[in-house]
Amino acid sequence: MTSDMILTNAMVVAEDDSFAGTVVVRDGMIVAVDEGRSSAAGVLDLQGDHLLPGLVELHTDNLEKHVAPRPGVRWPMRAAVFAHDAQVAAAGITTVLDALTIAEARDSQIRAEMLADATGAIAAAQSEGMLRAEHFLHLRCEVAHETVIEVFEPYLGNPLLRLVSLMDHTPGQRQFVSVEKYYEYYQGRFGYSDAEMRELTERRIAAQKLHADRHRRELAALCVDRGLPTASHDDATLDHIDEAVAYGMTIAEFPTTREAAEAAHRHGMAVVMGSPNVVRGGSHSGNVSANELAHAGLLDILSSDYVPNSLLHSAFLLRDKLGLPLTDAVAKIATNPARMLGLLDRGAIAPGKRADLVRVALAGELPVVRQVWRGGERIA
Repeated sequence: MTSDMILTNAMVVAEDDSFAGTVVVRDGMIVAVDEGRSSAAGVLDLQGDHLLPGLVELHTDNLEKHVAPRPGVRWPMRAAVFAHDAQVAAAGITTVLDALTIAEARDSQIRAEMLADATGAIAAAQSEGMLRAEHFLHLRCEVAHETVIEVFEPYLGNPLLRLVSLMDHTPGQRQFVSVEKYYEYYQGRFGYSDAEMRELTERRIAAQKLHADRHRRELAALCVDRGLPTASHDDATLDHIDEAVAYGMTIAEFPTTREAAEAAHRHGMAVVMGSPNVVRGGSHSGNVSANELAHAGLLDILSSDYVPNSLLHSAFLLRDKLGLPLTDAVAKIATNPARMLGLLDRGAIAPGKRADLVRVALAGELPVVRQVWRGGERIA
């Protein structure tokens, strides 16, 4: 027995155009997208609200906030996963890659502690059909850590693994070219004293010299050999991009300079920036502005990073502040990330796509999620 859902009187944001129209869903799939209103019985009148494809999130650290809601507090993992899932679904995210860290770059061990429990809890909850969004894994490998490869290798066969990023948070380069910014960030977030920061900085620089180059090369080879999309994180220079391309990486995640973003674009790498950077109007670390890259045509994908609802907000800001067509802005939070991951059944409102849909109203200029469907089923 088939079941139809008809959404009408919507501002449909399709791949190439936005128009007042109607979307017909049958058995979880989009079967028709038409201009104009439908008068069929039982239609859902969206009252002129925007209808977007479900958002596709590549990199969110949001789960960590639920696992460690306060310093020294550890929340039960299964409960944290459900809370995180509800929050991302309410933000219009129907596909999410949970970013979990392989080998920690700071003395606080919460990310290392939560890795095994988090991957297990996500897989179990998803297999039970208990999650609203569809969850995959994005494993972030700290290349300067001595144990990164041995910790990472057991996860290579995990069926939820869809993205790997290679990162290096050593002070004095990439994200933290400014050591002062490194101190500001870590002392502000973790309360380290000046003496503790000096010791941490010296230790991280020594570890980077010993391990980073070899680990980056070996990890990239492991991923490329298995066809896993691989990102180079916080690229700052032409050499960083040249190295990433030579190792077979296809994504430049959060480049810190325009020079690096331009080089990545020339090489055909997908450039990913944080949507909080768009919302705030700049980088909290003093790096290149995502708005600058978007204006220059150098931005392919946005990631919510640490604020789930910034993904939707950033797309409307790109339209309202930079004049990008809404179709182009929405492509950066749905179509492009879906394609990059090979998830070709979603990311756009078109016949034959999965009915992952988000109803969005505007409170002034601020987009507000009113309803969310995944595979035609209401999840928020």
